[in-house]
Amino acid sequence: MRTAADASEPCDFPVAREKPVLIDFANSVIRREDLETTNAESAIARPRYSFATKLIKSLLSPEKKSTRRNVCRLISELKRRSDRPRVLVIGGGSEGQGMKALYADPDVKIFAFDIYSTPQVQFVADAHDIPIIDGYFDGVVVQAVLEHVLEPQRVADEIRRVLKPGGLVYAETPFMQQVHEGAYDFTRFTESGHRYLFRRFALIDSGSSGGPGRQLMWAVDYFVRSVFRSRSAGKIAKLAFFWAVYFDAIIPADYAIDGASGVYFLGTKSDQAVGPDAIIAHYGGAQ
Repeated sequence: MRTAADASEPCDFPVAREKPVLIDFANSVIRREDLETTNAESAIARPRYSFATKLIKSLLSPEKKSTRRNVCRLISELKRRSDRPRVLVIGGGSEGQGMKALYADPDVKIFAFDIYSTPQVQFVADAHDIPIIDGYFDGVVVQAVLEHVLEPQRVADEIRRVLKPGGLVYAETPFMQQVHEGAYDFTRFTESGHRYLFRRFALIDSGSSGGPGRQLMWAVDYFVRSVFRSRSAGKIAKLAFFWAVYFDAIIPADYAIDGASGVYFLGTKSDQAVGPDAIIAHYGGAQ
């Protein structure tokens, strides 16, 4: 693990819930005193769902078919490169939506970290400075994380660094979503902007991850909660529009890209970078 050379306190890392905390606090928004006070508990309340609330959540946020398809392809590509691929999950405090096949595959060795401690992670770290040696992993998954980091390009560069030559990255990041997780939400990406973020990777596939129907549900939720100053009112309104997400199945890919709730990128570590002219040619929307 790459810690001693760069960390301000290389021999004095705390431990939270029996997980090592490998953060250079001098260069992170995470404060050591906060982490020690909370024992690396998440700063954002993570709800526990009853049967009824799970049913409602399944209507409001059904699992994306694109994620399931992409994860299956990721597994296939990983196994073409290694019999026992090692995969790093950034933001792996909980199993991401649609990731079940990856976690369940007996041939894939999962390593996970987050900025808070849970039974699903091996260590606590900041994705701006991943405490892993160069070229260690066959794949990296970063789902619904890059909107929550201050410097997405720095994180993308770290992902590239810890990947083996030809290693794979799979990323899902919001495009047209309102603020979530409050003060810890910073950035959005169009599909082209997301591709350019991973410009030092060769493209396997990219596109919409959650289309305009899902985005409409988000918009209705935040419109109503803003008018009535009520989160509950927003959720009720969102539930009334649950049907909108099912229209995403019939929306053409080019229109979906322009109005997507989120976008995805699957690619391989490359020695070549996409240039400014090439990113203009990459655009695949309907305009």
